[in-house]
Amino acid sequence: MIAFLTSSPCIYGALRATLNPENGFVDNLRSCLPENPRCLFVASAPDDIAFTDRVAEEMAACFYEAGMGFSELTRLDRRNQADARLLIWESDFIILSGGHVPTQNAFFGEIGLRELLQNYQGVILGISAGTMNAADRVYIQPEEPGESVPEFQRFGEGLGITDMNVLPHYQTAKDKYLDGRKLYEDITFADSWGECFHVFPDGTYLLIKDGRTTLCGEAYRLQDGCMEQISQSGDIVILEG
Repeated sequence: MIAFLTSSPCIYGALRATLNPENGFVDNLRSCLPENPRCLFVASAPDDIAFTDRVAEEMAACFYEAGMGFSELTRLDRRNQADARLLIWESDFIILSGGHVPTQNAFFGEIGLRELLQNYQGVILGISAGTMNAADRVYIQPEEPGESVPEFQRFGEGLGITDMNVLPHYQTAKDKYLDGRKLYEDITFADSWGECFHVFPDGTYLLIKDGRTTLCGEAYRLQDGCMEQISQSGDIVILEG
């Protein structure tokens, strides 16, 4: 398995989204994918068919514009979850959608995605929530109104693709308020005691290949209530292996 775990793989413009070439992302991804791969798009909201179809088509258009068009595009959601094993093994490329982390985490658990990916030999792309749920033990950062309460379940089992907890979209999330509190300073910093989170702006990603995890781009480490910058845009940092 090769995995690209992103905050977001795209730049969103006025007309359409395009793949973000920052930190060598497009070139690295192109070098790992077969020509015209068979793509499986795994939903974050398995019951919201319209959302899943729209995001899957937008992502396919981005890859087509970058010269990496798909020979097949299949959605994995509530409609066909019973066929998950077959759909995975028939795909060359799996995209884990962005969306609501706990909703996607529950769906991954229902279909047993962690086990189904154990011996997968293709390429995986995580987007936002998909990247967060790729962790072994997922930190479920509160994001929706009402989720900042202590009773909200902050951790769950993920896919085990990485041991790292990634928090995406830092360029916008750093100024966000949730339930009248600062998302980072008042909520996430407190959750980081005894934990280690890696905070990414869009354009940064992890590349997991040949047993090695490489951090590509700007990133921050949040641990025990303190955050420090560990890399800058353009940096390539080997973290494991």
